[in-house]
Amino acid sequence: MSIDSNEDLEGIKKVSEAVAITLRKMREHARPGMTTRELDDFGYKLLQSYNAQSAPKITYDFPGYTCISINNEAAHGIPSDKTILKEGDLVNIDVSAELNGYYADNGGSFILGEDVNGLNKLVDASVTALYKALKEIRGGKKIAEIGRIIETEAKKNGFKVIKNLVGHGVGRSLHEEPHEIPCFYDKQETRRFRKNTVVAVETFISTKGSYVHEKGDGWTLLADAGAFVAQHEHTILITDGEPIILTAANGI
Repeated sequence: MSIDSNEDLEGIKKVSEAVAITLRKMREHARPGMTTRELDDFGYKLLQSYNAQSAPKITYDFPGYTCISINNEAAHGIPSDKTILKEGDLVNIDVSAELNGYYADNGGSFILGEDVNGLNKLVDASVTALYKALKEIRGGKKIAEIGRIIETEAKKNGFKVIKNLVGHGVGRSLHEEPHEIPCFYDKQETRRFRKNTVVAVETFISTKGSYVHEKGDGWTLLADAGAFVAQHEHTILITDGEPIILTAANGI
């Protein structure tokens, strides 16, 4: 969306704060032995406290209020009573919501407890790649160059990027133009970011493999067997200089 008034700016700030704090508190609340359904229910109550609605629920009838993906689940993991969090799991929580007609989206991967699988480097590379990319986004910047920055950082650390998961515009709905903001360099991508617009920029950094496939439940996207994927995402407002990170309260 384009920010055309103070009302728009305040609206997008409020929903961004709601999803950011919900994500941060869910991450802090997660513990070994908890089911992903319990963690999702906790997130639902937090969104309710802001009078915000789960965006995947109201937009796509997703079978949960947040997406919680574990280990080689790259995205759109369904909260479940059968999935129990364990020490060392790579957990990704993606929270998006609607509030007063405005939408915001953010996500982050973290290691639960002790890093028994040696994945700190993967998580750190994903966070670093996101912030290096965000620092360069401004009105007029080529979208493809942002993908190049993320992919370069991933490769520098010995990782790959997922090429069939992307960032996107957001604001008046969950997914808007530009519908694809890749985290890899695509020379066919000629569009540029526009000042005063809102986008959700995402990383998808993988220990192996560059594509994900659907699990068979209609939602969950899996990486290659034995692979791990870290994702981090902020909703931002594009300016003439460095963007305003609207979801900064998530603590990523």
